Amino acid sequence: MAVFRNKIQKIIEKFSNLNLEELEQKLNEFNFEELSSLKLPNMSSLEKKDIQKRIDFIQNFSKIQLKYLIDNANIDNLGIFKGNIENYIGLAKVPIGLVGPLKVKGLNARGVFFVPMATTEGALVASYTRGSIITYLSGGVYSAVLVERVSRAPAFKFLNLIQAGKFTLWVFQQFEKFKEITKHNSKHANLEDMLVNITGNIVYLSLDFTTGDAAGQNMVTIITDEICRFILANSPVKPISFFIESNLSGDKKASYLSYMFVRGKKVVAEAVIDAKLIKKFLNTTAEKINEYVNLSTIAGMQSGTLGAQGHYANALAAIFIATGQDVACVSESAVGITRTELIGNDLYINVNIPNLIVGSVGGGTSLPTQRECLEIMNCYGDFNANKLAEIIGATVLAGELSLIGSIAANDFAKAHKKYRKKISN
Repeated sequence: MAVFRNKIQKIIEKFSNLNLEELEQKLNEFNFEELSSLKLPNMSSLEKKDIQKRIDFIQNFSKIQLKYLIDNANIDNLGIFKGNIENYIGLAKVPIGLVGPLKVKGLNARGVFFVPMATTEGALVASYTRGSIITYLSGGVYSAVLVERVSRAPAFKFLNLIQAGKFTLWVFQQFEKFKEITKHNSKHANLEDMLVNITGNIVYLSLDFTTGDAAGQNMVTIITDEICRFILANSPVKPISFFIESNLSGDKKASYLSYMFVRGKKVVAEAVIDAKLIKKFLNTTAEKINEYVNLSTIAGMQSGTLGAQGHYANALAAIFIATGQDVACVSESAVGITRTELIGNDLYINVNIPNLIVGSVGGGTSLPTQRECLEIMNCYGDFNANKLAEIIGATVLAGELSLIGSIAANDFAKAHKKYRKKISN
């Protein structure tokens, strides 16, 4: 996906100002022996004493006191759910596990993190934890948000192409007015760009916004509605009809738009994995992993997938549920490309997520357990959305490495047998 010209310079400046040597030294203060003190105890144990050890560890590590997540406090004021649910009857309690330690070297996320995942899929947290440990010992994951936009695409229908053309000429001249309407309706949003697509007597507008630290879906819908009202009241050519969303934005759908533009945040992450660690933890080689990635990419092309990756949706769905994101956005956020290269005997791995829709404010992020999950990563509140996105990018990479490694080693079924065993009643 191309990066908008007016944004790429800012990204390059951020990379240029990032003192990688200083960052490397700081992050590598944790040596191999210290990794043992960062490992969560008895991963598969559900005994109370082991659960308490994990709780004590993460509270000490993150410097927060968990209440709602560990059932030390009840939700007495149900008014906190207003705006999040209708016809309320109760809560769906999904188990939450921690992935980590995950070492991230990002533009916004720098340090060691433990990532909450809400899932009922056995072996998932274990697999991502294995990947995070391997990347940790390899020096960490570089992760960066390159560009961010949230779009809405209204459509206007006219009698004929001539009317559509006249409308288009007029609407291009209104861009500054649309920016003014945006600012009037939100202190966080900014209208960055507007694209026009004419199909016969129909004009599609693609309004591209930035939305601060919110995911921004509702924000841009409200603003777009106000812009459309201005258009209907002031356009010299009156449309026969209009619709606030034409289905051109790619909202909650996997589409090729992900690779041409962006809806959310474009995140890239990379790491170089030492051959000895691949042998030790994955029981395979960089050559075998690279062979499998090439083979699976060809298979993905034949099956018609949008992109080529192993299981982005696993990480995204689990983190989205834990942190109060719009889970339906996984349908578009899970589009991406994983690729590998050989560097001698070592493995270069890179993930590209062109459409990650997340926020650190708004939506469900302020609900009690979701807020605590964000606070575990120090990602709650203003100025943390890009940090959260970079942590997610690094987590996705860890999961790709672990999954691909297990398939390359023919161990894929073994882990599922081990961790998905149910206790008989």
